[in-house]
Amino acid sequence: MLRSRLQRLRLHGLLAHWDDVALKPWLAELCAYEEHERQRRSLERRLRYARIGAFKSITDFDWSWPKKIDKDATLDLLSLGFVEEGVNAVMLGPNGVGKTMLIRNIAHQAVVRGHTVRFTTASDMLSDLAAQESSAALKRRLRRYCQPKLLCIDEVGYLSYDSRYADLLFEVVTRRYEGPRSIVLSTNKPFSEWSQVFPNAACVVTLVDRLLHRSEILSIEGDSFRLKEATDRAAAKAKSRSTKRKA
Repeated sequence: MLRSRLQRLRLHGLLAHWDDVALKPWLAELCAYEEHERQRRSLERRLRYARIGAFKSITDFDWSWPKKIDKDATLDLLSLGFVEEGVNAVMLGPNGVGKTMLIRNIAHQAVVRGHTVRFTTASDMLSDLAAQESSAALKRRLRRYCQPKLLCIDEVGYLSYDSRYADLLFEVVTRRYEGPRSIVLSTNKPFSEWSQVFPNAACVVTLVDRLLHRSEILSIEGDSFRLKEATDRAAAKAKSRSTKRKA
């Protein structure tokens, strides 16, 4: 068993002197140190590559605030079964109901589980791809969004795009569909309104069809968390000022 661990770690010097080190009491501990360090560095690399950014833990999610959310289905997404199956997950709901928070938690959990992940907003990804000046450069850049085990695309529908951008999203979705490799996507627009997001784009119907063909859809309804927090903060400040005046 120790020898196979050395082989996985590619510690060829020790393998070359196996007869001399096989019974050394420190060998198992050395393997454990090396394995732990490599796992730590691998996690750091994958976190940097994922570009998830700062986020609140799922334990801080206020499940009582949305008017409608399937908690069991949401937590099931965090188990990452859909990633193993190569299916997509779509979060549909108005602004400020926690879609981004949920996507970032899914992305982080996937990294921790050993998957390669890329988190991006729709505008950042499409602008990045559109900025490539040659077909060769575009082909290379597409790998950034098509190779990871999980691609998280946030904020589809917040801006409108021309047909060039629609074609680029179609290319990403199609390549991952053929993988199959999973996409987690958030949108504030029903799919019936995506023609407004990509006006005059001929590929929208096929784009939506391929995105949804193997997909779990999580619908969230409610008022904005951010508006609630701003209102609560304003009320707290007003109460504090009133208390100071009375004092």
